[in-house]
Amino acid sequence: MTYSHLSTGTHIVVGDGKKALILINEGTAFLPVLTVESVLRQNDPQNHEMGTDRPSLVYASVGSRSGSPEPTDWHQLAEDKFAHEIIAGLIKLAEREKLKRIVIVAPARTLAELRRAMPEAFSKLVVAEIVKDLTKHSVASIAEHLMAEMAA
Repeated sequence: MTYSHLSTGTHIVVGDGKKALILINEGTAFLPVLTVESVLRQNDPQNHEMGTDRPSLVYASVGSRSGSPEPTDWHQLAEDKFAHEIIAGLIKLAEREKLKRIVIVAPARTLAELRRAMPEAFSKLVVAEIVKDLTKHSVASIAEHLMAEMAA
């Protein structure tokens, strides 16, 4: 990542499967001042509330063998769905103001799901992707991590 990626007006999306911050740099590339534009949170119900069906059985087409399929990871499905909600939040933001550049900071799996959900018009605006989970960090700490990425 270079300093130009973080110039004034750049939007930074910091997210994981449960929370996302959409920030804007109101400072310069060398001295970023990040302001929170919106915070998105995923409703994370208990596992027994998400999947109430009993596990199914699978029977072999030949013979008498049976087994069960992999159990569904309801939390992972919810996290993947949340990535689509993050993109929907960016689209709403784009309707209110013009997005110039986007920097995405997310864990690998969330980043992959964000790429999958992102319309082509938005993917052209992405100037940098950072594979890190910074959602539990303060805004000041996120700015420090971005500066460290640029220095590396």
